[in-house]
Amino acid sequence: MSIEQVAWFKSSYSGSGGGNCVEVAVTATTVHIRDSKNARGAVLDVSNGPWHTFIAFAAGETEVR
Repeated sequence: MSIEQVAWFKSSYSGSGGGNCVEVAVTATTVHIRDSKNARGAVLDVSNGPWHTFIAFAAGETEVR
């Protein structure tokens, strides 16, 4: 599956007024992250394990060791 074929989404906390938002697209092995204002720009690819660790940390569910 190419990066153009994945389903991108923004957080439900993102407003419709623009601003600083990111979009993510999830595949079986990778989470793709991009700037919502520049959909054709750079994409950061992160494997699922580190992404889940990051989300848990951001949600306050785990500590950095």
